[in-house]
Amino acid sequence: MIEHKEERSLGELFSQLATETTTLVRQELQLAKVELGQKASRIGKGLGLISAAGAIAHAGVLAVVAAVILLLGEHMPYWVAALLVGVALVAVGYWMVQQQLNALKHLDPVPRATVDTLKEDKEFLKGQLR
Repeated sequence: MIEHKEERSLGELFSQLATETTTLVRQELQLAKVELGQKASRIGKGLGLISAAGAIAHAGVLAVVAAVILLLGEHMPYWVAALLVGVALVAVGYWMVQQQLNALKHLDPVPRATVDTLKEDKEFLKGQLR
């Protein structure tokens, strides 16, 4: 049996390489888009939790401040009671915000999977052009 080798011209090979490279770049861009979308979603969730923490702290201030100040006001001047309660609530709110900011700092915004595959693609293309 005789094998039939398909002989292609250099122009056809470069045309195929250009087509496949274009397809590869489009796929890499799609991967980057998906990966960045996922990271943006996580960032959005973190920012939403920061907002919720602020709203909870504010609601806590409105709901509890008056009762605690009135209670403490029976044992000390009302202005001292208000100051103590205010400082305590600010500290709790600050702690909550810091927790979420630290969580956001540890989130890596770089699309690592895309960067890795682009490096692999670069090496593959170098090998094809040799």
